[in-house]
Amino acid sequence: MGAGVGLYDLLGFSMGQVRGLPGHKQLSRHAALELAPALKRTAVHGAIRYWDAQVDDARFVITVLRTAASYGARIASRTQVTGFLREGERVTGVRVVDLESGSELEIRAQQVVNATGVWTDDIQALVGGRGMINVRASKGIHLVVPRDRIHSSTGIIVRTPVSVLFVIPWGRHWIIGTTDTEWSLDKAHPAASRSDIDYLLTQVNRVLRVPLTSDDVEGVYAGLRPLLSGESDETSKLSREHTVAHPVPGLVMIAGGKYTTYRLMARDAVDAVAHGLDGRVPRSCTEEIPLVGAEGFPALWNSRYQMARVSGLHVARIEHLLHRYGTLIGEVLGLIEAEPALGQPLTGADDYLRAEIVYAASHEGARHLYDALARRTHITIETWDHGISVAPEAAALMAGQLGWDSRQTAREVEHYRARISAERAAQDVSDDQEADAIRLGAPDIVPLVVGTVAGGER
Repeated sequence: MGAGVGLYDLLGFSMGQVRGLPGHKQLSRHAALELAPALKRTAVHGAIRYWDAQVDDARFVITVLRTAASYGARIASRTQVTGFLREGERVTGVRVVDLESGSELEIRAQQVVNATGVWTDDIQALVGGRGMINVRASKGIHLVVPRDRIHSSTGIIVRTPVSVLFVIPWGRHWIIGTTDTEWSLDKAHPAASRSDIDYLLTQVNRVLRVPLTSDDVEGVYAGLRPLLSGESDETSKLSREHTVAHPVPGLVMIAGGKYTTYRLMARDAVDAVAHGLDGRVPRSCTEEIPLVGAEGFPALWNSRYQMARVSGLHVARIEHLLHRYGTLIGEVLGLIEAEPALGQPLTGADDYLRAEIVYAASHEGARHLYDALARRTHITIETWDHGISVAPEAAALMAGQLGWDSRQTAREVEHYRARISAERAAQDVSDDQEADAIRLGAPDIVPLVVGTVAGGER
């Protein structure tokens, strides 16, 4: 481990990067326990302290999409690919269904990129035959517990018998993860089971002086990793790297990879597109392009106390908004200036302002209540009741932006409650198949087209 983080430091310096984080440091057992008193003394022989970044995955995706849109990309949310347009062997576009309206569309293109993660094989099947890339889905779940349950001033990473356990600080919470198990059931909604939760609790309790119980768990969430697959590898041993292929004329496929290499993945995919267009595309400059909300952030952070005075919000609120929106904070504050009541916290989820729900609908493409509570915010996993109590207030705020009548507003709340109930019920059973069946008992408010490839809620 020391060699690994040392190599990170060395590579950073050798590439001429300005140091933004302190270098790693070897710690004795005593020093490690001073930083993390929650650990059992017998579980620590020594430690390495290093610094890293963290990402809000759902907000990251929204930010990338908004950045792309600012450069001319067209974003079509809640659309589902149902087939390819062909001229002979060449792919010339896709057939899609707008899941909100049910209308069918044909989108023509000189090149099509299949970057669909765990759905890669399903998309390949629409082209016909066994594909050049094989992907297997690995389920990972995470637990969210209150910050006061684990006494530590630093995150904790320890080995498990088969993988690595992460205990990551997350605002007023800790995130504990992750599992790594094969998943062959519903890809749109991987279900966390009691076995998954018990596994993580068992592993973290191996090193904690005061053990956690299921009563300490505020929230649980699950996701799928798209891993490049052999024929019989365990998912924990499959590659996290990515690959690009050009299986038929007009179609580029990219699969595998991870968040930390997404720009390299995008460059490689677009380079393949450029090859298909006979090179009529300029060289990639993605490494020089900041995401929306990044430009000028340090100066804005320095002015947070002034922003607090002008807006009438506590500086802690301003810091919260800066962390979530960066330099786009002005758009959120503009909503509050126009309607001061939006500067009040949500009842039952007071980490978030009412303006953030309105902003999710007005600026960030949220079209349903679950979008706002689970993806644009994390109220679903950061509150003990999983956002049930705040749902009516949030739905009313969204209704004004999206033109919902009272019937649709009530339907949104009813669907949200049913979905949360199904997710919690799934977490009480030990078997993946049973958990999946229970979770699917609460269908999406906008269902996928039966018998075709998933696109789903994003």
